[in-house]
Amino acid sequence: MMSEELERILARLTEPDNAVIQQATAELKQAFKDPAIIPALCAVMTGSQNPQVRQSAAVMLRMRVRKHWKKISPDHRERHTVRHSLSQLCAVLVKHETPDRWPALLALLNQSTKSNNPQDRQVGLLLLSKVVGSNPEPFKPHYKQLLQLFGTVLLDLNNPTALYYCILTLTAITAYTGTEEMNLMRSLIPKLLIALKHLIQADQDQASEAMEVFDELMESEVSIVVPHIAEIVRFCLEISADVSLSDSLRVKALSCIAVLIRLKSKAVLKHKLLQPILQVVFPILSAAPPPGEEDPEDEENDTEGDSENPKHFAVQVIDTMALHMPPEKLFNQLLPFTQACLSSENPYERKGGLMCMAVLAEGCADHIRTKMLSSMLQTVCRSLSDNNQVVRSAALFALGQFSEHLQPDVSKFHAELMPLLHGYLSAVNQTKIGHMTKAFYALENFLENLGPEIEPYLPTLMETMLSALNNAENLKLKELAVSAIGAIANAAKEMLVPYFPPIIESLKGFLTDTSEEMRTLQTQALDTLSVLARTVGKEVFSPLAAECVQLGLNLTDAVDDPDLRRCTYSLFSAVSDVSPDCLAPHLPPITTVMLLSLRSTEGVTAHLDEDKQFVLLDDDDADGEEGDVDLDEESETEVDDRDVAGFSVENAYIDEKEDACDALGEIAFNTGVAFQPFLESSFQQVYELHDFPHEDVRRAAFGAMGQFCRAQHKVWKENPTEANHQALHKLLQVVLPCFLEAVRQDRERQVVMGILESMNAVIKSCQGEALQAPGIVAEISNAIKDVLKKKTVCQDVGGDEADDDEQQAEYDAMLQEFAGEGIPVLASALPAETFYPHLNDLLPLIMSKAKPSCTEADRSFSIGTIGETLHSLVSVAGGRAVAGRLSNRLLPVLVAGVRDSDAEVRNNSVFALGALAQAAGPIVASDYPVMLSLFSNLLSKESDPRVIDNLCAALCRMIMSHIEGVPLEQVFPALVACLPLKEDMEENKTIYSCLTFLYSHNPVLVVSHLKPIISAAAHLLGMKDVDNETQNTLLVLLRGLAQHHTKEFESAVMSLPDEQRNKMTMAVTQS
Repeated sequence: MMSEELERILARLTEPDNAVIQQATAELKQAFKDPAIIPALCAVMTGSQNPQVRQSAAVMLRMRVRKHWKKISPDHRERHTVRHSLSQLCAVLVKHETPDRWPALLALLNQSTKSNNPQDRQVGLLLLSKVVGSNPEPFKPHYKQLLQLFGTVLLDLNNPTALYYCILTLTAITAYTGTEEMNLMRSLIPKLLIALKHLIQADQDQASEAMEVFDELMESEVSIVVPHIAEIVRFCLEISADVSLSDSLRVKALSCIAVLIRLKSKAVLKHKLLQPILQVVFPILSAAPPPGEEDPEDEENDTEGDSENPKHFAVQVIDTMALHMPPEKLFNQLLPFTQACLSSENPYERKGGLMCMAVLAEGCADHIRTKMLSSMLQTVCRSLSDNNQVVRSAALFALGQFSEHLQPDVSKFHAELMPLLHGYLSAVNQTKIGHMTKAFYALENFLENLGPEIEPYLPTLMETMLSALNNAENLKLKELAVSAIGAIANAAKEMLVPYFPPIIESLKGFLTDTSEEMRTLQTQALDTLSVLARTVGKEVFSPLAAECVQLGLNLTDAVDDPDLRRCTYSLFSAVSDVSPDCLAPHLPPITTVMLLSLRSTEGVTAHLDEDKQFVLLDDDDADGEEGDVDLDEESETEVDDRDVAGFSVENAYIDEKEDACDALGEIAFNTGVAFQPFLESSFQQVYELHDFPHEDVRRAAFGAMGQFCRAQHKVWKENPTEANHQALHKLLQVVLPCFLEAVRQDRERQVVMGILESMNAVIKSCQGEALQAPGIVAEISNAIKDVLKKKTVCQDVGGDEADDDEQQAEYDAMLQEFAGEGIPVLASALPAETFYPHLNDLLPLIMSKAKPSCTEADRSFSIGTIGETLHSLVSVAGGRAVAGRLSNRLLPVLVAGVRDSDAEVRNNSVFALGALAQAAGPIVASDYPVMLSLFSNLLSKESDPRVIDNLCAALCRMIMSHIEGVPLEQVFPALVACLPLKEDMEENKTIYSCLTFLYSHNPVLVVSHLKPIISAAAHLLGMKDVDNETQNTLLVLLRGLAQHHTKEFESAVMSLPDEQRNKMTMAVTQS
């Protein structure tokens, strides 16, 4: 009798003797080859006296069934741990058979869940949660009935186990419910909150798991919770504030509040929940840790892993507010809390205030930059010399955040900040490395954005860094120094060349050592190498390019580490930028490794319930496949997502996918024809990721798809065959509709911003080619319109909040800016008449943001977009007529803009008026007098150098476009007096084109002002930030003057300082 034999084997598996277990395992493997194993397991499971044996039999049966369902003959289909395994067995059966083909199961569920015996109800609900959880979809016809049942069960407050299984089942079906279940779901929320309160009293671990029901509800259908948002927030605040509860529960509650703020910030504000949230969150984020302990980030060996820590999540709530609420509304209520913290005697409260300031920087950057930067920086500087290290660390973190997000304004304070940061570095050997890491974080972010201003600090900085590289015993310190050199390179660019040889020697040393403890240092070295490739200049880096590629390839062969691979991808794309030819011969291995990482499901781990201990029993030799879970292509059919209790994703693998997409896109574009053999396979793999669960990967995939289109366009331009042309259109036909669909449907703002940027780049590169498909122009215009009207999914649409409020979160405004940038891009890619009807629809949406009541950022964006659009019309067919038609609508807005209190708005308005004159020419002749008097008025009182530069350029555009409309005798001397340009060097092109134009029309006028013209020109000769075209225009003009008006020219040159005089003479005499 096989079942008795089997029971003996299973009993021996539970003995504590290893040898016995091994013997039993071998026998079991043998037994499993007999098809009679299934009925035998059933017999043992129901008949054995030993509960452990019954459980083993149930688990094995479930695993067997999953594997051999197809092979089983049809007549065989039909204590708590045992119940668990039995329920799970049912779950596996239901996965392979729909519930309707197993009516006995439904009857059992129905009878047990409604039983009068609380014990039966528990078992029924356990069974229900396992069965539905394993395969929620086939139960759809029963959802209504289930939800009614839950309504009753949730009132059974004295039976916490029943509540727990009920909530788990509700969580499982939420994602599959449709509109018809909405109202029932909504009515459950108040009962759910009461049930959870009772469950918390009974079992905090279960309650913590049950709290996930909110995540499901919010992620799949946030409108269910909106009517109850106030009760849910209050419930979560109660849990968060209760220090007697477990960390994991409090973290769940805080994270639930953060998600609600992310998805429904308007409702949170409307229900006046901001104040109550702040009242709970501040005490948490400023609490002192238990006596004798430190906060995780203050511990010496902080490993960056944020544990489930309420304090950390409380700070995240503030971070989320900053990203999703209008700054004015947030700051009014938040600042009193922050100020109270900062002035406290308690160091942990001061730390809390600084952490709060730090996380505001990203979401409220414009507000802080324009309204409160210097006071916030003073606070941080004061805190950098606080007597408590906890506070100093928080101040360093805040400075790092400010440096990252509040540019360019923060860099202006370098004279105050650099000495403080340098003070930290000079103590590098005495300071604990944990604190040093924070000092380097602040320093790097600050240096990265300094630009040319870094020059005076460079010698001291590099001396410190190079000595750390050569002397430090401590690998972590070397890693910090290598990383800092990358930041220095971003600012210093060519100024770093003198230090290049010793840096490269050090980096090569790190990159050839493959010992395990070098791993993070190598990752950092690769990162810095990529930065150097892009910054020190092609001449300096090119000789090393081939060697760098080889280094990268050797490392990917020798070491299996996602972080290291990711950095080699960045290195390859940097090399493709500097010397694409070096990369071309290595494209086969490079693309192979990148495509593998895009395909790989590594790091996406499936958690299977409690099968793990039985894995050894399930490696069915006949099938020759591993029993362990392996989410490779081959076995994808084996592990169905629904067996899986959840996915967790390791960040390193996500970052690797993201960087692989970015790198493939850039390499495809830079290597052009050489990449052709790999384009199709790369595109396939990247396209697969456009709906990947993690938003950073989606954004990178959309970016790469855009790069592939631009790459194909470049190849076609260089080699205009019919095949290349067709390949381009085949790509565009897939990519643009995919972009447009995602702009409307993707839930993450960051992804949509990335798509809009990518789409603009494609249209900029491909011009009219991208807009051939019928109806595509209207679709793109409509997508832009939807974003400007806040109608897309990521803009928190729907619900009862009327959005007439002009105040919005800065990131929401930024999203609209990315959309608005598409308008001038379309205008420059199409004949003006074709685009005019769409432009006509879009303009009112842009102009509405120029009202005085809008923020500076909105006004600047609005007028900037109008200016760029007019500028686009200058160079397209039919542009003049369309610009003329628009002038009456646009002039009043632009004239008001010139009088704005904000310099950037004035700057954009002056540019736009110049662009209007250039585009419309004589059509706007009657408006010239108004424009000229406006400019003359502005010139007399303007102090911002950039506005003055743009004003000169606007006058030049007016002159070149319609010279008869400008009284040159008065205008020209005023114009010349403002030269040379101080800030906006790009406009030199306009200035010297205009001087050349005037010299051919009215040489006497130009020669009569030769001294100031020659003096201005002398500044420009050989300047770095003036392009070749402008330099050539200038030289032709000077040589003409020297030839035809030699006497006046020489006298003007004589009045220059020596150095400039020599430069001028050289320039004019060289042929």
